[in-house]
Amino acid sequence: MHFQWYPGHMAKAKKMMQEDMKLIDVVIELVDARIPHSSKNPDIDALAKNKSRVILLNKSDMADQRYNNAWKEYFESRGYYVALVNSKSGAGVKQVQEIVNKACQAKIERDRRRGILNRPVRAMIVGIPNVGKSTFINSFVGKASTKTGNKPGVTKGKQWIRLNKFTELLDTPGILWPKFEDQLVGLRLALIGSINDNIIDTTNMALELILILGKYYPQVLINRYGVETTKVEDQREAMELLQAIAVKRSCLLKGGMPDIDRAAAFLIDDFRSTKLGNITLEFPDMPAEEKEISQTGEADARI
Repeated sequence: MHFQWYPGHMAKAKKMMQEDMKLIDVVIELVDARIPHSSKNPDIDALAKNKSRVILLNKSDMADQRYNNAWKEYFESRGYYVALVNSKSGAGVKQVQEIVNKACQAKIERDRRRGILNRPVRAMIVGIPNVGKSTFINSFVGKASTKTGNKPGVTKGKQWIRLNKFTELLDTPGILWPKFEDQLVGLRLALIGSINDNIIDTTNMALELILILGKYYPQVLINRYGVETTKVEDQREAMELLQAIAVKRSCLLKGGMPDIDRAAAFLIDDFRSTKLGNITLEFPDMPAEEKEISQTGEADARI
């Protein structure tokens, strides 16, 4: 199954970001805590070269709690300033200002030595589609913010948001990158909804999800759907399990045949809404004995 989505507006947005980068002190990149590596846009590393970097592991409440801190340590070991956040509830959002200040401490000190006082830190907020960027901005900015209007050298009509006297934010459109070298990355992005569902074969995507869950979280399918087994090692066994889910969920066609498409849509929606539980789909570098999830695969299911 091939995954790729890079409409023309994303190419334009990337060019705009490149032009604005010279005005920026720090880049705040949101990634999805369920797939932190796959949801981190590799193009940002090139665009933000020599800039301070902050990574926010958003939707951390939806991810497997056992791996959130491991991912935080993973990115910190690579020189990023990192925080776990839940933009919807606001958890972790208050600490972002402090982290931004730490990331920009060297720049603030340089300004002070040059006699430049109280110039706000300028932060660009970036992230892939559906990573929760707008929700984060609303939570981070709150009601105290004001739009500061056009800045010299910035595209006409672009608005900066003054968070406080210390920080100004520039939002950017959610963008992916032109080519996924690893199609597993594309699959994970599709599963969290960052690729337009209209161009995805939902049934095939559901079969891939079943293979992942069967390997790392087998118990969640038993808990959620009441299927008798989750032994899945290939596409045929995944299809048999999807058919069983269709029967258990009364997704039936005329004549009592399983409605595979409806069952697939149920499964994807249950994953995205955490009704299957808190699930992480990829894991950071760890010792071999810790890298894979226990085959008990228990998750905090929400029925």
